[in-house]
Amino acid sequence: MALYRVTALTPAALPVLSPMNRNPLLLVPNIITIARILAIIPIVAMVMSGDPTLRIVALVLYVLAAVSDYLDGYLARAWDQYSDLGRMLDPIADKLLVGILIAALAWDGSLSAWDMIPVTAIYFREFFISGLREFLGNKTVVLPVSQLAKWKTTIQLVALAVILLEGVVPAVVLLSDILLWAAGIITLITGWNYLRASWPHLSGIGR
Repeated sequence: MALYRVTALTPAALPVLSPMNRNPLLLVPNIITIARILAIIPIVAMVMSGDPTLRIVALVLYVLAAVSDYLDGYLARAWDQYSDLGRMLDPIADKLLVGILIAALAWDGSLSAWDMIPVTAIYFREFFISGLREFLGNKTVVLPVSQLAKWKTTIQLVALAVILLEGVVPAVVLLSDILLWAAGIITLITGWNYLRASWPHLSGIGR
């Protein structure tokens, strides 16, 4: 009589699908990130419409998009749904949301001439660091995101939310100016920190 050994089926014995083998487009964090990018279109359209009611709707949609920046990262960690696509799209989504909305706010007159100073600092830093990361990527050098850089993104998002609110509640104009200038200053500081950290590789000292 043949003997058969029955092995208990435990979770550890089940085949585990490697995260690299999963379709990154079907991962919940990536779906949220992509939705954040797509939300930019209606947000900007409503801001540029000049309708105060639509501006409020744009503000609500913008706040949801900004909060999703935290949500997708939390879910990626909680559900172990990391992917190369997510790591690429997440910072791009933030930059698109901030950059395109700033352009729309400048177009509709929500930003003054003085506001262009911190705005220019934000644009300069984001383009410069993106180029720097691309250059260092060819040298297999990784610049980790600092805690201050994470705060920089948060302050940028909050500042733009208050500027949107300013269109229907003018009393917050001083708060929006303070936040925008704070975002511009912190943006420059983080840019300088990244430049200083990468200087050995740019100057040839780190070769």
